[in-house]
Amino acid sequence: MTAPIAPAAAPGPPAPTTPPAGGRRAPLRTGRPRRGASRAGRTLHAGPVAYAILIVAVLVSAFPFYWTIVAASRSNADLARVPPSLLPGPNLMRNFEAVVEEADIGKALLNSLLVSGSITAGTVLCCTLAGFAFAKLRFRGRGALLAITVGTMMIPPQLGVIPLFMLIAELGWVNQLQAVILPGLVSAFGVFFMRQYLVQSLPDELIEAARVDGASTARIFWSIVVPVARPGMAVLGLLTFMAAWNDFFWPIVALTSSEPTVQVALRQLGGGYVHDQSVIMAGTLLGTLPVLLVFGLLGRQIVGGIMQGAVKG
Repeated sequence: MTAPIAPAAAPGPPAPTTPPAGGRRAPLRTGRPRRGASRAGRTLHAGPVAYAILIVAVLVSAFPFYWTIVAASRSNADLARVPPSLLPGPNLMRNFEAVVEEADIGKALLNSLLVSGSITAGTVLCCTLAGFAFAKLRFRGRGALLAITVGTMMIPPQLGVIPLFMLIAELGWVNQLQAVILPGLVSAFGVFFMRQYLVQSLPDELIEAARVDGASTARIFWSIVVPVARPGMAVLGLLTFMAAWNDFFWPIVALTSSEPTVQVALRQLGGGYVHDQSVIMAGTLLGTLPVLLVFGLLGRQIVGGIMQGAVKG
């Protein structure tokens, strides 16, 4: 006789789970996405108001340059009309020829390119070296030297004009380009800018790994620091080039009309009893084109540096 089969036990409540250390129960994961994750995954689209604001900002920013082109292609009588014409005229090449005749603009452009290029190259190289030293190297008196360097930015540059002119006169550099180039090869702003950039962009672990591999300080600078600092160097180079190109005060003191820069040469166009505004605008347009060319060459590096600083991993 077979034994009776016991009935199956009725299902009871699930066994309680053991809470983790700390007394808190782990949250249950469901198939519904979190509210923050759904918001983060959404794509931001600019509305019509944002587009309208951007268009107005672009028009306001570009109108002075467009008006320079219009004024440079018109005559002085056309500019005196009320209301003036807002379309370019046929006198652009004629005004360019007048600029060349009244001022030695070709030599001035060459001198400005030489001065601005030399100052930009020297400032970017020296300030990157100094910024790397202040940011990542450890040496005695680093804080005091950095404070003195930043403190020189508080001194107005006009206070040093007379001693600087006496120095270049003793050296026999009056009316020579080195009198304009050498005082601008290093700037306190560039040192501070590159120091702050390298503090945030260059990790200490990367330098320590290079030290372990046996790299010298010079090798670390050229192989690690320069590639990392390239966006900051591009920004500093553009700012330095624009400042050197547009500088008028010191070149007019140290140079004469025989060795002019662009700003000194443009001053000669404003002579006489009646100023020919169209010729002055044509000279201004010629003096602006190299700056636009430099911005076009360095623009990608500048945008890359801005994006690198705005996006964090």
